[in-house]
Formats: sequence, C-alpha cells, structure tokens
Amino acid sequence: MSVVAELNQLKKTGKGGKRRHKENKAGHLFLLPWTLGLFGITLFPMLASLYLAFTDYNLLQPPEWAGMENITRMIGDERLHKAIEVTFTYVFVGVPLQLAVSLAVAMLLDRGMRGLAFYRSVFYLPSMLGSSVAIAVLWRQIFGHGGLINQVLGNFGIEGQGWVSSPDTALSTLIILHVWTFGAPMVIFLAGLRQIPEMFYEAASIDGASRFKQFFTITIPLLTPIIFFNLVLQLIGAFQNFTQAYVVSNGTGGPADSTLFFTLYLYQQGFKGFDMGYASAMAWVLVLIIASLTAINFWLSKYWVHYDD
Repeated sequence: MSVVAELNQLKKTGKGGKRRHKENKAGHLFLLPWTLGLFGITLFPMLASLYLAFTDYNLLQPPEWAGMENITRMIGDERLHKAIEVTFTYVFVGVPLQLAVSLAVAMLLDRGMRGLAFYRSVFYLPSMLGSSVAIAVLWRQIFGHGGLINQVLGNFGIEGQGWVSSPDTALSTLIILHVWTFGAPMVIFLAGLRQIPEMFYEAASIDGASRFKQFFTITIPLLTPIIFFNLVLQLIGAFQNFTQAYVVSNGTGGPADSTLFFTLYLYQQGFKGFDMGYASAMAWVLVLIIASLTAINFWLSKYWVHYDD
C-alpha cells in the first residue's frame, strides 16, 4: 500500500487524528517543565519586580505604593552615578580588550599546531572559573601587598603596592581578570576562522598582499558576524558581573567606590539595606541599559557586519 493510500485509510478510520492527538499530548508534556520554569522562574518574578520598583518594600512588611519616588531618588543618588561610571568603564575597556586577546589567541591556534585540543582546553578553562569565588579570592591574593605581582616586581628592584587596595588600580585589576577569561569568545572565533576559505588567502598571496593586509581585507570582514555575536554576548555578560567586585572589595565596592559595580550596589541596597523597592527599580534600569545598548549594536551592525549576501 502506498503512503498516500495509507494516510487516506487512517483518516477514514480516525486513527490519524488519534495519533496526532497522542503526539501533541506527548509534546506538551515534554514542554511542561520548561513552561513552568518560564512562568514561575522568569516571567512572574520579572513582573513582580516591576511592581516592586514603584513601591517602598523592606522585605519585612508588605510593599507600599510609592509611585515615582524610587525613580526620583535615583536621579539624585551620587553613589548610583558612581556605580554607573565604574560599570561603563569596566565594560567599554574590558570587553574590547578581551575580544582583541581572544581573536589573537584564536588566530595563533588556527595555525594547526600540535596538541591543539589541549591548548584549546587550557585557554578555555579561565572562562569556566573566572566568575567563581575561588578565582576572585586568588586574584585578590595575587594583586595584594605580598602577592605574586609584587614579588615579581621586587626581583627587578621595583617596589610594589596594594593593587586591589588603591583607588587608582583596583578597577584595572578587575579589567585584567575579565580579559583573562577570554576562553569562550576565543573558541567561537576559532570556529569562525576555520570557516574562511583558504583560497581567499592564496589568491591574496599571489597578488602580493602581506599578512597584515590579508588580516584587514579578508579575515576581519569575513569574521564580522562572529565579532558582532561575541560583542553582544560579552557586553551583556560584563554588565551583569558581580562576583569579582564583591570578593575583591569584600562587598564594599571600595576602595573609594572604585570597584562599585552596578550589580554590587544593587545587592547592597536590596540585601544589606533591605530596600528591595529601590533595588527593583535599579534592576529595571540595568535591563533598559543592556536592552538599549543591544539595540544600538543591532542597528549599527548593518554598517559594518558583512554576511554572505
């Protein structure tokens, strides 16, 4: 019996509809955990925080409607302004440096060296550990008064300092830590480099183009979709960084608020000051900042991102 005849027979007997109903039921059953997580863990808490953003809520008493009071308070909050400044400095310095380092390492690994899988795993490891408390504690020890950095400088007769305890250098140490976790974008860059046809480089070499010129006329233009993808992901992730600043500064954002990330100040307001209404308003400001920058990146991408067409 042909497939068409079998389908017609199933329709006549009603078995086809029953089979589709069973398949749909099984599909809905498998989607149920994800649906419960979407509404119970994501959408409902988001809507609750949106409501709390317009209330005075201290976690101990029922929330009281406050209207635009939290928004007005943010306009005059100097520590919030400092947190925004520190966060933007961290993001707009750390992310480009991280992408540059990850691309450089990816191009080095793309040469087909022996033991590529081992080196790729080693370079990816910091990305898995970079947001952990243990690495943040280690970083504080490395850049402390008696840390590894000062010991190395001492061998050259250079007197070190407490890098994480100085307002001038504390944020720089966190930026270095962020750059050090270049593994994830590096792996994505490496995959993108492997997709560039070798014939383009061969043709450019025949025409006498140097490696420097090949990099800017072949590699970068064909890699722009990967650069854009990494840029968006790393921007979103950098704005949400919290652990490093919390551990390095012992939760204070010091010294002199030089490591006061937006997320850290939000934590201080919500879970130390029990001002959850204000913290919720801050959270939505962070959402708007990330969404705006993401939208700007997508809008600008049409001017510099080149696809196959």
